[in-house]
Amino acid sequence: MASDIVPIQLSLTAGDLVTLWAPRWREGGEDWEAFLGDDDSLFAFPDVAQLAAFVRTTPEHDLTDHPAWSVVPDLTVPELTPQDTRRYDIVGVPELVAETADTWTISELAEITDMVRSIAEVCELDGVLEVLGSAPGFGLLHQGTLPFAGREGARLWSQLVETIAERWDEVIDALDDLVATPEVDAAALVAAEKEIVVVDDEPPPVTEADSESEDVDDEGPAGFWEGVGIDPIRITTADGDVVTLRCYLDDAAVFLGSRGRIEVFGNERALARWIAEDGAEGHDLVAASTWSEVVEQAGVGELRVEVDDLNAYNLTGLDHDIAEGTLFVDPAQLELATELLLDVGDWAEDSTAREALVESEALGWLVSFIINPDPTRLAPSPPFDAESARFRELVDSVVARLHRN
Repeated sequence: MASDIVPIQLSLTAGDLVTLWAPRWREGGEDWEAFLGDDDSLFAFPDVAQLAAFVRTTPEHDLTDHPAWSVVPDLTVPELTPQDTRRYDIVGVPELVAETADTWTISELAEITDMVRSIAEVCELDGVLEVLGSAPGFGLLHQGTLPFAGREGARLWSQLVETIAERWDEVIDALDDLVATPEVDAAALVAAEKEIVVVDDEPPPVTEADSESEDVDDEGPAGFWEGVGIDPIRITTADGDVVTLRCYLDDAAVFLGSRGRIEVFGNERALARWIAEDGAEGHDLVAASTWSEVVEQAGVGELRVEVDDLNAYNLTGLDHDIAEGTLFVDPAQLELATELLLDVGDWAEDSTAREALVESEALGWLVSFIINPDPTRLAPSPPFDAESARFRELVDSVVARLHRN
């Protein structure tokens, strides 16, 4: 996904709708934030295929001038599908606050109200902003459970719940009125729907005969890479996406590279071509017993590189999110990013990341709290400027090791 434009799902009266959100960015000395839409409406669609068809064929809307927009029309339907952490059940808020005011309830409510506030500010929905300002609890959600503890905290929570019960319909009505679903190009929609069919088709039942020869017949790229024990991985930095390879030998990460420098490529085809032409040897992956199989496939032009979602590491924006507070950080993105920082550091024999991320260090404690939430743990206290700066240093160290081919 374009690092600065994010697919999101908004659950409203009409159902689950998908759209695009450009989180706050800085340009021309000013801060900007935007959604897919125009001066009158926020454009949202009942399925991702319609969203894909729209962005591929409609040149004029509020995101056209965004610095990352040129990447979006080339994205696949899976890439335009919102992640679980980017799904906002706005219509379900009254049911959500009926639950106990624990870490998870407050965290989810904070995420939803943050998105509602962003929409209201960008689209000038003064009535929605007025509702969000009518109970002090809305402004305290980012602090976790602490403001809602004790007698005074219970009073704040009850006031918040009452406000939602009495006025949340105003929020939903305003958003329902704002959202519009434009018509999309029919041919583009058919093409996008075919991508969904490919992704969603269930395999035929496996017979006993099939299972006996399953390992032999599995010629797909995922099956090949799993068989050789080497993973194609994608790393997203401020400079864009790159792909490379990594495996684990005796539980230690080994990357396509040597002496702490990782060979990376702009796309999967470039990686496969490099292996066939120049990359058969001269790097640490030759230590893998199955590396010769990769070289053989590349040499005959049959090496297909595909990156599994679990091996996609997005290093962008986390330092800024950490500075904003724990509820602004995507735990899944942070967990994967931390995994990569540690793997690269261990492989390069650089202990900096591992030392910075132990729980006895401020950054390590913060990361642990976000990745492994526990309502019995005291939430870290802001400001997090030092932790943000430290995380940025770790990311910069990894980026400096990437050698683009």
